[in-house]
This record gives sequence, structure tokens and C-alpha cells, in this order.
Amino acid sequence: MSLDMATTAQTLLSVRELTVTAEAEGGRKTILDGISFDLAPRQILSVIGESGSGKTVLARALASWLSAPLRISGGEILFQGRDLITDKAHARSLSGREIAYVGGNPAGALDPTMTVGAQLVEKLRAVRPDISGEAAKKKAIRLLEAVKIPSAERRFHEYPFQYSGGMMQRAMIVDALISDPALLIADNITQPLDVTVAAQILKLMRELNEDFSTAILFICSSLPVACDAADEVMVLHAGRVVERQVPKDLVAQPEHGYTRGLIAELPTLWAGGEQGRDLRQNRDRQAIMSVRAVAKHYETKGKSGRALVKAVRNVEFDVFPGDNFGIVGESGCGKSSLMRLLTGLERPDAGSIFFEGENVGEASPKRLRALRRRFQLVLQDPYGSLPPQSAIGSILEEPLRIHGIGSRRERRERARTAMSEVGLHDSLYDSLPTGLSAGQRQRLNVARAMVLEPRLLIMDETLSALDQTEQGKLLDLFERLQAQHGFTYIFISHDLTMVRRVCSRIAVMYLGETVEVAPNERLFFDPGHPYTRALLSAAPTLEERRYRPEDCLLEGEPPSPIDLPPGCAFAGRCPHAFERCRRENPALTSRGEQALAACFLNANTASKESSHE
Repeated sequence: MSLDMATTAQTLLSVRELTVTAEAEGGRKTILDGISFDLAPRQILSVIGESGSGKTVLARALASWLSAPLRISGGEILFQGRDLITDKAHARSLSGREIAYVGGNPAGALDPTMTVGAQLVEKLRAVRPDISGEAAKKKAIRLLEAVKIPSAERRFHEYPFQYSGGMMQRAMIVDALISDPALLIADNITQPLDVTVAAQILKLMRELNEDFSTAILFICSSLPVACDAADEVMVLHAGRVVERQVPKDLVAQPEHGYTRGLIAELPTLWAGGEQGRDLRQNRDRQAIMSVRAVAKHYETKGKSGRALVKAVRNVEFDVFPGDNFGIVGESGCGKSSLMRLLTGLERPDAGSIFFEGENVGEASPKRLRALRRRFQLVLQDPYGSLPPQSAIGSILEEPLRIHGIGSRRERRERARTAMSEVGLHDSLYDSLPTGLSAGQRQRLNVARAMVLEPRLLIMDETLSALDQTEQGKLLDLFERLQAQHGFTYIFISHDLTMVRRVCSRIAVMYLGETVEVAPNERLFFDPGHPYTRALLSAAPTLEERRYRPEDCLLEGEPPSPIDLPPGCAFAGRCPHAFERCRRENPALTSRGEQALAACFLNANTASKESSHE
């Protein structure tokens, strides 16, 4: 029996013909159009759809958080039999208590001036004034332990900035669950997370669903994640429900054309054959960028005085002309710190970075500015990386003005050409970027970078804020631009499906080090490091997995980059570690065919293969 056919007694939430509209200059626009579904206690229902489908509007309507110009113009939201639309006072009394909400931006959700524990206690005592401070503290610590935050009692007294991204998301789940809600609305909570952390959050969510009997509405932009997370998947398109099925049936026999399109455009990890070009030519080519033994440390204050954060340690790789070189790893592995070194925003403490034969780390400010005409950076945030008060044409002309390129007319023509190449209409030239979608903003960022005709583009999590459909469109754009202009790309990402599709070679970072560098096919079908296998086991996919999460998936957090353990930094989380791993740190060792891995398990293989090269 479908869970939609549950009896009234079994139904916690019943949404009937919910319609949400927005008042705009051109008249009223319908955002949600006649949404209907039921949700039972202890059920997890995923809602999937591209940007603009109405997912977040639905989440906020259920949480009674809609604000102008949005308004509910029809339908019912029955929670435990009472309509939250007509009984607004009752709806407000439930928000944060019986109905809890967790969003996808944990970093901005807590007060940075208060400890995490103090904020959890404050939330609980606001909801239940009868509970004592000591009882509230014990409950908060118990829940921190339940969401698998290590050393929960100590972490209770720490501030938000001391938590990693994954730990912050767990803390926000505690913040939502501390009032014992009947319904948890999780709005894109895994999208900004690394694959291993996201997999842990999904596993945790199912455990909490069973332990606390909480119904969960899981809003998501990734179809594989939606299927992994839920008992049923509801597909939203243009504000309407077009399909609802159990995940297995949805994938095997999708009923709606939109769902079939979502499945068809999914990038794959192991299907589709070899990716990228023949790499044997790299042996006779000069690298466009060479990274040699690069390290970067940051000084910080701790309880015991000053300490060094070892953000980047002994990183080495080459990027060849025409390459699409990927850099992957969890949050905190050093990817963004490395990006700042590659682009000359910071100088390494040790080692060298050569771009077309010039040492970026030793270049004078004047010379570095000249070099930046030939390499450009495109950042992750499509909203914060653009000046909101500057017209789109002015944003594109600015790099040309800075470098003294062309006359005013020539700069304008070059900017318009860049807009056309990335798919932005010429009519937007004098408009502000505030009206652009996230995908359009990233197209503008790409146009701003390529207007200088660089040799190398560095993409730092450029697609992570976009949904699956927009990511596919941008990847098609990158392929077209590379064929047209001959760019070389460095893709810094935690999205393995993206690097599988576009990258010819990939470096894997863990706690500041490169632990593996390999051609695309070798990395995905024959990884040389246990950490790489863990990443692959956690990657969301509808394919049959080559690496099982139960064999490879990591638990807990990486060691602190301030207090690194002796030996291999991965040994404490590695299922194959032995005594030598805890004493010595393995160096990158050849596995043959341009593949390297920093793991003692490869020592015998490397020595055999090196004699044949």
C-alpha cells in the first residue's frame, strides 16, 4: 500500500491543493500550484526538483516562514488534524517546537559570540521553560553524542568557528531535534557538504528517524541523494507534483518525462568508458603549472598559546596544457588554501609553484598582476562574488580596464562577445546582476574570467551551489569554451561525478597532503589509497557501486591540522592501517602509468611496476 493511502490516524501532515503566489510588477505569479501529499510518522519523504521548482518555498510554507511578496493563496496544511493556514497562532506555536527546520547554511545559523552548547540550552529552555539549566545541558550533550560529535561534552563548550562544516550541520540537527519535534524539515542540508560527511548525515538522519520517531521532509537537488535518503521520492517541477514513487521504482520505471530527463542527465562514475585524452603525450610536454613540495602554515592562538595550522603540506603535481586537472577531498583538506597559493593570493612557506616557467610565489606584485592576465580564478559563491551595484557590462569591462587593454569601444565589444559565448543575452549588458539566477551568475563569473583570454582557469567549487540541471549546462559550456579557446582547467571540487566527467587527471588531498594523483580511469577503477576508495564509496550515484560504504565509509572527523599524529595522518580512520602506518608518513610512490599514491600497501606493486617503465 502506498504511504499516500495512509488512514487519517496514521497521517501526521496532510497537504491539500496548496497554492503559493508572489506579487510582482507584471502581476501575480504562481510559485506552488495545487501541491497535495501526506506524510506519516517515522516516514522520510524526499522532494526533488531543479532550481525554481518551488522546493524551498514549500519547506518555508510548511514551517510558517513565508514572507512578502510570497503568500499562501489556497489549500490546506493539516498538521495533526489542524489547519496551519487558518489557525496562524497555532502554527506559530508549533514552529521550532513540533515542526523543526534545518537549512543548508549551518555556518550562518548560530551566534558566533556564544558557545554552541549555550545556544542549544537557550533554545530548549525557550521551548520548555519548566526544564532546569542542568537538565537542558544534559539533554544537549546526549543529543550531540547521538549525532556522533566526538568528545561531545568538550565540544558543548566550544564556539561555532571551532566546528567543521560537517559538525556544524550535526549541531544544527541537534538544534532542531532538541524540542522533540514530530516533523523535521531538512532543506538541502547535504548540498554544501563533502561526499563522506553527506553520507554520514544521511545515515544519521535514518537513525534519528527511528530513534526519535520523527517524520522527515527531505528537500534535495540531487536525485541520487534523494533516493538514498528516503522511503519515497516526490518530484516537483514548475511548482507542481509530477510524480511520487519509492526510489527503486522511480529509477527503474519513471512515469513522467521530467523525471526521465533528470535520470538521463545524471553524470556517471563508472559507466561510459574512459574519460579524457591519451596522457602518454604528457611525457614530452612542458607543464603549464608545476607544484613542488608546497607547504603553508597559519599561526593561531589556542589555550596553550600560539600554534601552527598545517593547512598545506608537501603538495606536488603537474598540470599540462589542455589538461582538465581535478583536486578533490573533504572540507579541511587544504583545497581552498592551495587555491590561494596557486593564484598568488598568498605565498607558500616552502616549495615552489611555477606557471609557464615563472615562480608565482617569488613574483613581485607588478609581475604577479601581469601573470594574472594568463591565469584566472572563478569562485564558488555565485552571489557574494559579484558587486551588486555594478552593471553586468561594467563588471566584464573592469578586468580590461585594470590591465589597460583596448579602447572603450573595444572593451565593450570584447565584453559583449564574452557574454554571448557563455550564453548571456546582450540585453542584460546594462542590467544589475541582482536579477540573475545562480546559474546565470556563474556564467557571468566565467565570462569575467575569460574576457582576458587566460591560458589557465582555476575553478574553486564553482558548481557546488548549483542544482544538477544547472551543473550539467555549465559543464557543457566549459567543454565548448575549452574546444574554442584551448583553456587549461584546474577543477577544485568535492563532487566526484563532476571531476569524473571533465577531468583527465585528478589529485586527492587529505589533511593538507596529496595522497594520490592518477589519470581519471585509473583513479575510479583502481584507486591506490584507502581514502580515495572511501570517497568513491560515499559518492551519490544511481549506479551499482564498485566500493561498498560498509567496507570503506569513514566515521568521525579527521585529526586536527594543529596537532597531527605521527606517521600517516589517515591511519586513525583507515580500515587497513598497520603498525608502520602509525610510525612513518608514506611518500607519493609510483604505481605505473602516471599514477602515484602515498600508501605503504602499494610498496610492493610500485617496486614491481617501476622496473617495467
